[in-house]
Parts: sequence; structure tokens; C-alpha cells
Amino acid sequence: MVANAKNNLQLHKNSKIILGIDPGTILMGYGIIEVSSKGVNLIMMDVLKLSSKKDAYERLQTIHEKVCTLVKEHTPHALAIEAPFFGKNVQSMLKLGRAQGVAIAAAMQYGVPVTEYSPRKIKQSITGNGNADKLQVLKMLQRLLSFEENPRYFDATDALAVAVCHHFQGNSPIAGTSKRLNGWKDFLVQNPKRIK
Repeated sequence: MVANAKNNLQLHKNSKIILGIDPGTILMGYGIIEVSSKGVNLIMMDVLKLSSKKDAYERLQTIHEKVCTLVKEHTPHALAIEAPFFGKNVQSMLKLGRAQGVAIAAAMQYGVPVTEYSPRKIKQSITGNGNADKLQVLKMLQRLLSFEENPRYFDATDALAVAVCHHFQGNSPIAGTSKRLNGWKDFLVQNPKRIK
């Protein structure tokens, strides 16, 4: 496995791989994109289906193993994960939080940095509308990444959206600035080359 990871690093030397995860205890979506000078390309998207008949801890173990496998096979530079949506059902939130934590721990085990995004932030980043529905997100992803496939589960496209959102956040004109910006005046002072 180590040799395979080294080969992937060689292949992706001039690109950045982002793994997106939509955590879940029955369906966990995952999407992987490659960002290079040629643009953003879809590597894969799919879901991990977990049996509701299995013990909750066995499902968490399966999530951990799957994320570890994805990290070893694709050597991502970053993992972007959707934050749990705060609903009324406390038990569901607890289960979802555990699934998210296991996925984060698996990535961190391999030294992959993790960033969390709220569902609203992801939708806004992809469609420009924080209240967009899943179909709108899918259609915009199809346009952005030039694919026609309609996945069986929206969990896969949700995960892909998280990865693309992370890419967009990293390419924001104000991303990575060391100081907090207090309006356009500060932005222009800190970014004089962007003035035309």
C-alpha cells in the first residue's frame, strides 16, 4: 500500500486532490476531485451503504475503514466534510456526529487536513443560493464538472459538493489572508496587485 501511495503522489504532483464526505449512519456519500492548472476534474463519487441490521459500532468501524481506504488509494491533500444539520431529533444528531467524527479521525490518522462546512455554505458556494435544493446542486455540479450521470443517491452529489466547495473556498480572493478584513478598503490595501 505504501508503494501505491507513492505512485499516486507522483501522478498528482502538480495537482490537488480533495476528498468530500457527506457523513451518515446508513448512507455515507463520498466524492473526489482533482484540481490542476487544467481545471477541476471529477475522479469519483459514490456512497457507502451500511446495513441498518448491523450494530451501530460495526457501522462506525466500516465508515472508518472506508475513509482509510479512500485516503490510501487517492492520497488527498484535504478532506472536506459536511457539518451535521441541527434538527430536532437528538438521537439522530448523536449518531450523525459519531459518523462524522469517525471519518475525521480516519483522515487525520493519515495526516490529511480536515475542513468542515455547513450545508448552507456548501449550497451557497455551488449554486449561489444557500437554500438551493439537492437537484439544483446536482445540476450545477454537472455543469461545473462536465458529467451527465445522475447518481442513485443524492448523498454522493452532496459529498462532491463539499469537495468543490472546499476548492472554491481555497480560491477565494480573501482566503488565506492573515488579517481579518474590515471591508473593501482593507482588501485593497492588502491586495494591491488585484487593482486594475
